[in-house]
Amino acid sequence: MPDPGRNRSVTDERHRPRRHDLSDQPTEQLELDRLRYFTQPTDGKPTTRHRRRRAVTGEPSPTGPQPVVEQSATPPSRDPYGTDPHRADAAAGTGRWPAPPAQGRPIRPQPEPVAPPAGHIHDSDEAIRIRAGEFDDPMRRAVPHRVPPRSVAATPTSPAADPVVAGDRAEGVLDLWDEPDDVDHREPRRTGRSAKGPRRSGPATPGRLRKRVVLAIVLTCMLILVVGVGFVGLRAFGAFENTKDYTNTAGTADVVVDIPQNSTLMDFGQILQDNDVVASVQAFIDAADGQPMSGGFYKMRTQIPAATAVEMMTDGNAHRVGRMVVPEGLQLDNKEGVDGKITPGIFQMIENATAVTVNGQRIGTDVAALETAAAEDTPEQLGVPDWARPTVQDLTGDHRRIEGLIAPGTWETIDPEHTPTQILRELITASAARFEQWGLLEPHDSGLTPYETLVTASIVEREVTNPDDYAKVARVILNRLDKGQRLEMDSTANYTAAVTNIDVYGEAYRADNEWNTYRIEGLPATPIGAVGERALTAVEYPTPGDWLYFVTIDQDGTTLFADTFAQHQRNRDRACDNELLTTGCS
Repeated sequence: MPDPGRNRSVTDERHRPRRHDLSDQPTEQLELDRLRYFTQPTDGKPTTRHRRRRAVTGEPSPTGPQPVVEQSATPPSRDPYGTDPHRADAAAGTGRWPAPPAQGRPIRPQPEPVAPPAGHIHDSDEAIRIRAGEFDDPMRRAVPHRVPPRSVAATPTSPAADPVVAGDRAEGVLDLWDEPDDVDHREPRRTGRSAKGPRRSGPATPGRLRKRVVLAIVLTCMLILVVGVGFVGLRAFGAFENTKDYTNTAGTADVVVDIPQNSTLMDFGQILQDNDVVASVQAFIDAADGQPMSGGFYKMRTQIPAATAVEMMTDGNAHRVGRMVVPEGLQLDNKEGVDGKITPGIFQMIENATAVTVNGQRIGTDVAALETAAAEDTPEQLGVPDWARPTVQDLTGDHRRIEGLIAPGTWETIDPEHTPTQILRELITASAARFEQWGLLEPHDSGLTPYETLVTASIVEREVTNPDDYAKVARVILNRLDKGQRLEMDSTANYTAAVTNIDVYGEAYRADNEWNTYRIEGLPATPIGAVGERALTAVEYPTPGDWLYFVTIDQDGTTLFADTFAQHQRNRDRACDNELLTTGCS
């Protein structure tokens, strides 16, 4: 048989209010009418739960002394929760609960008073004593908070099996552990501050996990962005600046540094610092003070003051390596003039630009190595463009086969540590790109191939000194080619001559080779010099005219054009009168 005291006791430890636990106080000090909330009657009779008494007009305040109400022997027959058709009325024997009173508030069953301990005289007005050091909280004098009972799974039994329950029902007493049938067991809606309390989250769904991953990625990206912006900002304001500088102007060793084109002063300083030329980037920037500098190769000394480094990089070409300036019309080989002056060719300029001694060791190339590479390497190794490859291939063994394929202009970055083949390949490849930018491959009215256009432009470049006459000279060449007339240009004869002379005569005039247009028909085998943009444009768009002859008559470069040989002869006499020509003069 189940123990009725176990299920109905209100003194169970889990039902005892924690906040207002007065178990530490002597029980004899508590009012007897309040003691009923903390004790269980010894006679096993049913008792009330820990519920706060409702305030009724005429009743005393629950916080004051509570009078003891005598309970009648017969419990009230009214069921405050309504009728229950499934429960038997043991008292009436009618199968249902007694009818409620017609009017008036139902009287709540009261527990029997508990006698005070022996020897204790209780005064109804006596206040509860508080131990020393304890806060006198009025709530301690109030009825303790009711703690909802935990649900206890019990084996269902019939009323007849439990005499206590049957007896209670027979007397018409409502069991407070029972609930009416119409009670809604759903969780009440959370409102106000209680709605903000913690909730127990369910298992993570794929959508929730995806949101968390996206949020983590976004936060990480934002953190990286903030850190990066902060670093750049601090660096811009000089938070990480290092102004260390060397003091030895002589330095410790030689080093060749490569500065890319269009580099900033900060780039200059960083490269120099990486090569141990200067001690810090900021020291170099401060010493440069905004001076413009060109990219390229420089021979420097290591561990020198920043001011010394700036001076070495701005003193012209004294410390430049790998830089050369090719003028228009320059040939590959050195040429001697009638005045005995030697004009260095492109090969010689490459040697001068790359030859450098670093810590006692010479690096760079020379003319002989360049001539060998130009004569023997394949067109593919030399980087010859497709439109010039057939002629270059046919002239294998002659270094002059790449004549005219190196464009004039300033070459800033010839690496002194490269081989001759690498150097020529870089120059020819870059020159082909320049020619294409100048319109060499575009269609024009000359009727010449790209390579023939380049050859013709090289003759124009060497025949006259005034660029305004380029288009007229181009027209003379095209008119002679159209008529099948020999070009007979002095510049082509001088190309192979030992000494260059404007007045061609003797051996140069009679030389039988593939470039002397006094002896061959049509154009020379290759260009005869470096071709500039103006000469190339003049051949592509020549001046309209019927000229077949021209001659320069003075030192100022004045050139006269003629349609007939007779008119040309008169113009030539003027050149003789000015002593510019001597051959063929009367």
